[in-house]
Amino acid sequence: MRKRRHNIGVDFGTVHTLVYADELGVVWNEPTAVAFDRTSGKRIAAGSKASMMYGKTHNAIDLIHPVEGGVISNLDASLSLLEHVFLQIESRKKILKGSSMVICCPSDTTEVEKQAVTALALRLGAVDVRLEESVKVGALGSGADIFSPEGFMVVDIGGGTSDAGILSLGDLVSSRSVKTAGLHIDREIVKYIRYTYNLAIGPRTAEQIKIHLGTLRKPPREEGYFTCAGRDLNTGLPKKLKVMQSEIRHLCVKAVRIIEQTAAEVLAAAPPEIASDVFRSSVVITGGGALIDGLQEHMEHALSLKVRTAPNPFTSVVDGSKILLESSESHPNRILRKSYRKNHT
Repeated sequence: MRKRRHNIGVDFGTVHTLVYADELGVVWNEPTAVAFDRTSGKRIAAGSKASMMYGKTHNAIDLIHPVEGGVISNLDASLSLLEHVFLQIESRKKILKGSSMVICCPSDTTEVEKQAVTALALRLGAVDVRLEESVKVGALGSGADIFSPEGFMVVDIGGGTSDAGILSLGDLVSSRSVKTAGLHIDREIVKYIRYTYNLAIGPRTAEQIKIHLGTLRKPPREEGYFTCAGRDLNTGLPKKLKVMQSEIRHLCVKAVRIIEQTAAEVLAAAPPEIASDVFRSSVVITGGGALIDGLQEHMEHALSLKVRTAPNPFTSVVDGSKILLESSESHPNRILRKSYRKNHT
């Protein structure tokens, strides 16, 4: 009996890489990080194991985050990381050979980078590979029919960038990208703690502060707090600090205002009929940043539009890749970009 071909979706993001396989669900969900031995150049860790090394490496280890600010900053490291991901999955699930694959990349990925990523997937066993922009596939995963003539707006708040776009008939009509997203808030927390309390903390600690205290709502009378530790810049010794939620809220509000301004610029550039469609429907928020407490209400007030959060904002892109693959099977014309097949390369 002929072996069934698997459909595979890959969300290659700034902070996390997720891989979906039909009938198996999400088979990979780990940080976009890879570590190399500087002497031999060999890959020694990837994903979670590499991410745990952040801020703790010595001179013999080179830790790389190959996607920075929504752009592939190191192509070789990107290919090495994806190779590791695919081989780890194949060793457990045996799904790559003969598979159809959608790989979702940052919007600023160049043609050279797309071809290199595609060639890697084909070399490892895929027979049909498509490259897509994450913001479009994320909109599809949020439940929108992006192939219809009705205008639809999505704001994807990721790790390195936030993308706002209006889609119609399967493509972007108007879009903007800004490097204000999850990692930006982390960096602002690091700077705030340093200059306010003279305490140096690392990005992992900043992320924990954001997760525990990040909100856009005005804090209650008895607001929350988070206790962290860092290095006192006066003494050089470790020191504990209690951070209040109102402090972090201020940083979150400043970042979200930039994203809201970007969304407003996208709306201003849209044709009148499309803008009318968006007004009648709603703006959908996807990406990990959509989980910030109070974001939906804050954006509704800023844009004077209905705003809703995608059902599964963190996995919207891989969910959309599943829909795209199934759609292309039943409607071959519904392919947003060029399909690279084994005999095409």
